Amino acid sequence: MKITKIEVIPLTGGTVDGGWPQGHEPQENLHTLIEVVTGDGVSGFGSCFTSGQLVSGAVELLWPLLEGESAVEPERVTETLRQSSFWQGRGGAVEHAISGIDIALWDIWGKVCGQPVSRLLGGNFRNRIKPYGSILFDEPDALRETLEQVVARGFRAIKLGWRPFGRRSNRFDELLVRTARETVGNDVELMVDAGGSEQFWPHGVNWARETSKMLADYDIVWFEEPLPPDDIEGYIELTKTSQVPIAGGEVLTRRQSFRPWIEQHAVDIIQPDSTKNGGLTESRRIAWMAYDHNVQVVSHGWNTAVGLAADLHLAAALPVARYVEYLTPCAYIEQLTTEPFGIDADGFLEISDRPGLGIEIDRDRLKQFCAK
Repeated sequence: MKITKIEVIPLTGGTVDGGWPQGHEPQENLHTLIEVVTGDGVSGFGSCFTSGQLVSGAVELLWPLLEGESAVEPERVTETLRQSSFWQGRGGAVEHAISGIDIALWDIWGKVCGQPVSRLLGGNFRNRIKPYGSILFDEPDALRETLEQVVARGFRAIKLGWRPFGRRSNRFDELLVRTARETVGNDVELMVDAGGSEQFWPHGVNWARETSKMLADYDIVWFEEPLPPDDIEGYIELTKTSQVPIAGGEVLTRRQSFRPWIEQHAVDIIQPDSTKNGGLTESRRIAWMAYDHNVQVVSHGWNTAVGLAADLHLAAALPVARYVEYLTPCAYIEQLTTEPFGIDADGFLEISDRPGLGIEIDRDRLKQFCAK
């Protein structure tokens, strides 16, 4: 079964604000789907957390290595792409494109075998997992209203991130966290994401350590990206002393970049993003490396329906997995599939046992979000 074509599908019209200072409009293209097509009529979808122009350029670069290649050997094929593009890739947009191609190849392999991707990844340790609704911080009244809506959708875990947390004062940070806890009560788990990968992040270890003490008072599950993403020494120091678990790693690409963070226990929770770091192939390698070092894995997923499906299958195939990230509300998750994702009465998502990623893209709806 050979690869005959790759379709690059930029998404626009439903882009969720990511919290950056410049903001993001719905029509901006930050997510791109990839469809890998075979000569046998089977195709698979992947997802990239990168704009379509960058993905298109990377696919053009990689196409001579992909044309006519096997569509059912994702690990070999994508490692070949990775090794053969070091001089023009070795991370960044090229690796992001490889990520989408890899996910699509796993989808094809599962369809051809008649098996869910999770089984091909090694087997199912679970058939459901708790999603956490991922939202941005806001002014207290608006935050309270958003939290009520997220709980009403069935989420029993919520992550709050970025603006305005960490950008005004310590007292205001505590007001936001106290507002969140009082709004959702003690039965809903809360995580806090400072967004230290924002440009020119001003805070260091001392701020993060003191903030972690405050977060511990409100029973926060983890403290994410409290420092700039290159400050591994700061993360190591913070993780040793923080009163809540420290999470990070969403900006890293390629398994080799994750190794020092895992081996040195720079974080308690490592957060590979399958739509950026090399796809399911690399995420599985990263996750098992983390497991061997007793570092918890929670996939980062500012995502699409395809990316969420990939995260679910990865979570099913890991010995220890407790959460998946679920951007909400998000049209690229909730309006692209023929069957929506459903949260059960316990606040869990079922992990599909259907072949491939277990989702079917609604092509008519996809056209509504296609930037072409």
